[in-house]
Amino acid sequence: MKEKILEKLKEIEKQKDIEILFAIESGSRAWGFASPDSDYDIRFIYKHKLEYYLSLWEKPDVIEFMTEDNLDGSGWDLRKSVRLLAKSNAPLTEWLFSPVVYFQNDDFVKKMQDLALECFSPIAVLHHYLGITKNFMEVCEMEEVKLKSYFYALRTALAGKWIIETNTFPPVAFANLLPIAPQNIQEKILELQQIKANQDEKYLHPKETLITDFLFETVQFNQENASKLRSGKKLNEELDLFFMNKIKH
Repeated sequence: MKEKILEKLKEIEKQKDIEILFAIESGSRAWGFASPDSDYDIRFIYKHKLEYYLSLWEKPDVIEFMTEDNLDGSGWDLRKSVRLLAKSNAPLTEWLFSPVVYFQNDDFVKKMQDLALECFSPIAVLHHYLGITKNFMEVCEMEEVKLKSYFYALRTALAGKWIIETNTFPPVAFANLLPIAPQNIQEKILELQQIKANQDEKYLHPKETLITDFLFETVQFNQENASKLRSGKKLNEELDLFFMNKIKH
């Protein structure tokens, strides 16, 4: 599949007259709890030729595609990406540390990773994850639940807890978040993960009260501790220099 993905990205480069700097897998395949029929969530950062950035007018800064064989692609322009970096955007930071990389300009990615960690705002990222967890809580209380809903809620709940306990950006791989959950929760999650790996996305699982209770407890913990967290650093000048250097070369 990687060859097919790289072929598609080369096709996009030619069609849009851009240079892709970085391409990774996001979503359940990167997090480590994909179902057999999960899409490939391809995410990438790209840049245009210099003239694009000298225009007076706003231009499209997102490229999206969907293929018949479940390649779901979404890319952000370099300027958009650096602006989001300044805001400690959680999805972008996850991209930068994805365990599944299709292509990368090593120097570019290393610098982006360093800047992302410097800009990291624990309070902003916690609120991002807290919002996602809350969005899934209602469906997680139903008598039958899509396992995808459980795992999205668990991942973001544990990511928030990780931030509070370590003051660092949480691991992208779900398996690396698990150790901060109680042992009985870890065991139940591994059991559900095995089921999910062998069922399609439409599968409905009987409600797991153990998981639901843990989610409520973790959401409450995350909310109560949010105010203790710091904001990120302002690196406007450094980000400007980085951006200008990248569009010139």
